[in-house]
Amino acid sequence: MNKLLTYTLLSLLLLLGSCTKLDQEFYSQVTPETFFKSEKDILAALNRPFTHARWYMGEDRWQLQEQTADNFAITTKGPHWYNGGTNERFHYHTWTPDEGWIWGTWRGTLMGIALALDARSDLEKLDYTKFALTPEDQTAHVNQLNTLIAYFYLRGLDYFGGMPIFNNLEGENLPRNTDQEVFNHVEQLLKTAISALPKKEAGQKEAGELKQGAAATMLAQLYFNAEAYIGKPMYTECQQLAQAIIDGQYGSYQLDPSWYGPHGFKNDASPEIIWSIPSEFNKLQYDWFYSNFYHYNSRQYFDQDMGADNGAHLSPSRRPDSSLYKNEWKLGSPFEKFDIGDLRKKPYRYLGSGNYEGMFLIGAQTTPNGGTIVGTQEYKDKALILRDQVGRFSELGPGKKYSSVSQLPSKMSEGEENTGIRLVKVPIPTLAENTLRWGADNPVIRLTEVYYMLAECKWRNGDLSGAAELINTVRKRNFENGTDPNPLRADNLDKFRFLDEWSIEFLGEGRRRTDLIRWNMFTTENWWDHQASQSDHLKRFPVPTQAISGNNSLTQNPGY
Repeated sequence: MNKLLTYTLLSLLLLLGSCTKLDQEFYSQVTPETFFKSEKDILAALNRPFTHARWYMGEDRWQLQEQTADNFAITTKGPHWYNGGTNERFHYHTWTPDEGWIWGTWRGTLMGIALALDARSDLEKLDYTKFALTPEDQTAHVNQLNTLIAYFYLRGLDYFGGMPIFNNLEGENLPRNTDQEVFNHVEQLLKTAISALPKKEAGQKEAGELKQGAAATMLAQLYFNAEAYIGKPMYTECQQLAQAIIDGQYGSYQLDPSWYGPHGFKNDASPEIIWSIPSEFNKLQYDWFYSNFYHYNSRQYFDQDMGADNGAHLSPSRRPDSSLYKNEWKLGSPFEKFDIGDLRKKPYRYLGSGNYEGMFLIGAQTTPNGGTIVGTQEYKDKALILRDQVGRFSELGPGKKYSSVSQLPSKMSEGEENTGIRLVKVPIPTLAENTLRWGADNPVIRLTEVYYMLAECKWRNGDLSGAAELINTVRKRNFENGTDPNPLRADNLDKFRFLDEWSIEFLGEGRRRTDLIRWNMFTTENWWDHQASQSDHLKRFPVPTQAISGNNSLTQNPGY
């Protein structure tokens, strides 16, 4: 295609909410045959849609998956973070078609598809032998892009249901296809790609490319959630694929022996990673979460120079009086779902030379040298102690707003600067080893997910012991000497325990809403400061107002 259409104009195209042919005056006509001069140019075109994917994995997409579910919240903290009610609307399931997170996700999904289609169109036209490359290289590149297109459509299906299906950039004001049509499109793209992509070899490091194992796992994900997507359970199909992936039919993958292996600074070498997005300091940084999660003074805890905005945190496990919520509802309380002795439950500490322990900021916050970190708002110049609770404790006491802790409300509007435990899923080094910063790649798909999918399929097919054995195989790495104090058994593995296990292992990995929907608990269960809506239309987000305004062929989802 004309290269001056380029990616910037594609962004403008999709800002209109449609797939529209753009007419413009070109200063020159550049075809793929003349634009590409070397293998470097080919790889640049191939990698551009993956750069978009790096952005797509976090930000608004993460918020839609986690802030609408039971494990996270962005509470209002005094004058901060009300954000026009955005955070409360998503927590309470009262969002509208005008939400920025929803618009950003619709636009970002279609933009990803368009970028991948543009690159595919160019690469398909080339004679790879002119660049000292083979037809097999070309087939692999094209099918990486097909897999990436399938990934974006899969996410769009999950968020919105039917999306406009387009195979080139010549369409204009395309309507939405049905859920089934999008499902079939994803399925066909992945089935075609699986046979054409190379397999991962044992010991091969991950560098961001999509291989057979990634396409096969995406197809398993499609089948795994098929009942939610098209009303047809396909757990048997998922089970067959998941077992084949574990058996090595689609490449060489193994569970990492340590819990931090898939997340640490050297996770490109983890045998568990099926697909990751590379990250490197001052390049494609996996850093979107930092500002949102951490306190203004968390830089002192990490011994870093980066500021943060003190927004998101784990939803509370405890009431203001410190009693547990576990008897009030079964979802949520993410921190307390980790067993005592779980190595991940320790406070995060960087140990040097790329090593670290723990996964949370909790309790009294101190510097690496043991110095006291103080607050800046309600606890200005006082010790900063992060609580697994929500409440205005600074307003408690003689002569203050609340005379006893029993009077403290716990809800989205009642946060403080020290409210909530903070997740450190991605390790942060000290300034002394700053070259490691953002050195951990973003693990999009890892083998543990395949184990859990297989386990759930077995559970749904009545094999509770087989399901428990698979999850226990993963759990044991989280305890000293592999000694699990609370292993799964056929008699303790009910649907809530299963959802707990998904929560524990994949906390903060941007999937919780999808899991709750698959178990039919997204609109039917209560959790902290959230009453079940009993409204199934909320399992899909609305088509954004801005998208419909730019394309009057689009129809709105029911219920909005």
